[in-house]
Amino acid sequence: MRASLRYLALGLAGALGVSGTVLGGSPAVAHDAGGHGGRDAPVTAELPQVPTMTGGGGAVSSVDPLASQVGIDVLERGGTAADAAVAAAAALGVTEPYSAGIGGGGFFVHHSGRTGEVRTIDGRETAPATFTEDEFLGADGEPLDFATVVSSGRSVGVPGTLATWELAAEEFGTMDLHELLRPAERIASRGFVVDENFHEQTAQNAERFGMFPETAELFLPDGEAPAVGTVFRNPDLARTYHTIRHEGTGVFYEGEIGRAVVDASRAPATAEGVEVLAGELTAADLASYEALLKEPTHTEYRGLDVYGMGLPSSGGITVAETLNLLEAYDERTGTGLGEVSEAQYLHRFSEATATAFADRNRWIGDVEGVPVAELTSQEFADERACLFDPGAAQERPVPFGEPDGEYAGCGAPGARQQASAGGVSTTHLNVADRWGDVVSYTLTIEQTGGSGITVPDHGFLLNNELTDFSFAPVTEGVSDPNLPGPGKRPRSSMSPTIVLKDGEPWMSVGTPGGATIITTVAQILTGHVDRDLALVDAVAAPRLSSRNGAEEADLGLAESEVGRQLSGLGHDLVPPPRRWIGNASALRILGGDRFEAAAETERGYGGSAMVVHPEP
Repeated sequence: MRASLRYLALGLAGALGVSGTVLGGSPAVAHDAGGHGGRDAPVTAELPQVPTMTGGGGAVSSVDPLASQVGIDVLERGGTAADAAVAAAAALGVTEPYSAGIGGGGFFVHHSGRTGEVRTIDGRETAPATFTEDEFLGADGEPLDFATVVSSGRSVGVPGTLATWELAAEEFGTMDLHELLRPAERIASRGFVVDENFHEQTAQNAERFGMFPETAELFLPDGEAPAVGTVFRNPDLARTYHTIRHEGTGVFYEGEIGRAVVDASRAPATAEGVEVLAGELTAADLASYEALLKEPTHTEYRGLDVYGMGLPSSGGITVAETLNLLEAYDERTGTGLGEVSEAQYLHRFSEATATAFADRNRWIGDVEGVPVAELTSQEFADERACLFDPGAAQERPVPFGEPDGEYAGCGAPGARQQASAGGVSTTHLNVADRWGDVVSYTLTIEQTGGSGITVPDHGFLLNNELTDFSFAPVTEGVSDPNLPGPGKRPRSSMSPTIVLKDGEPWMSVGTPGGATIITTVAQILTGHVDRDLALVDAVAAPRLSSRNGAEEADLGLAESEVGRQLSGLGHDLVPPPRRWIGNASALRILGGDRFEAAAETERGYGGSAMVVHPEP
């Protein structure tokens, strides 16, 4: 589990205009790895890190206690869920710089307590105007090496995070970015204490970071990952936040910071002997960027209304199809998901997600004519469910279906397509306020460490989001909706989700993890709703991620008795590329101004769940 305490630079409450300290109590001073002392040394307070908390006044759950506390401070001051989410996300840009930040993008799902509406913000990165379908093909017509493209300017899309924050604050908040970025600026300036997760991610990326001198200078002081317990400061990022606070987002999309982004992506500074692909971003690409207000996806499940993110994310659509398939399996077998054994539950879950991914990979992308209504319909799921056998796993890959509105029997199966590659990083946070507003927000720079390129003198990493495009059609002769294109937004798996019960907010959930995001969100939902797991236990349970190929299983699931039973049904269980699948968080709205926040107990060394007024 992550260290039980992380440290918060005192003065965040003052930065928000709140009297007193954030936590009170006696401060503890940590050793500064950079050797700075005296008046510049951070004065810190111990911040407890717990995976679940219940109480009133509002709630925040995330991967990081500093970010959660910033959100709680905003709620306590009277800010809305959107205000708190923006402030917490800005803090994550400091403490989780390899997963999020202003060099990336994300998806923001919002429920309004006043209107009852669920709306979303599409803050996904966009490709340069010069991009074509063969952008990632070599001279021989073959796809370029994936890792080579990741660590290069070619992978960098126009960042959408700042535009998302500004739009969220304007549409759903009561504070502006001048106020909301102040705590993050303070953390970047005064520093935070390095924990196991930050150290481990830095060490794992040390070789790649060493390709880019600016990145190595910032994140590898003295050539090594900062040690656990030392203080990490990012004065360049503090100045960047300060500039944005005082000059507005125009300085990023049309001004000095934007010019630095363009220069860093088009001609990355590299170490001696290192050559990387140049990017194609222009000032015009940045200036034309817009975060977009959109309608959510929706499906009904067990009497609940499940809302998610629509295009260009595949998350909301694929989660919806998975849930619809599970209900269809109940109908076909005559036995509910809550009544079967654990092995049979995971068998059904695996079959549903593999089938939904087959349809995702064929039909979803940032193109016209995606059949969203059909893909999320119960009728389409009922047709696809005819492939289900309670006694045996389907052969992988499962063929895609035809969401054409005409459903009888099994329908004509399509081709069998392999899933494409993708990153496994990203971060997520959930916020609920006392007025009924709820935010589920997933943000990212794609791979852990993004492109590896730090914008000189500005302290933030650029995304490698454009590697989420298909480099070439997945199947020859079958149209691929996720090929690159000018101004196009790459398909995503991010699945920020809000659930309503009887028209009132009931739950928010999300996670990082690349394509595993979809399976994790669906498994937490079904674990809590169908398997009667407490929310924190649904988050902590061993995960199975079946994405129409080999099935990843974590926390010892493959070696367990349940895992052996799944193998006996024909499931091919393998460990994930990293030891964990995702790093999820969730919250429940209990009614009567009571909330339950939940985060990981083990993955990522644990997450952070907080409420404004904890119950004894």
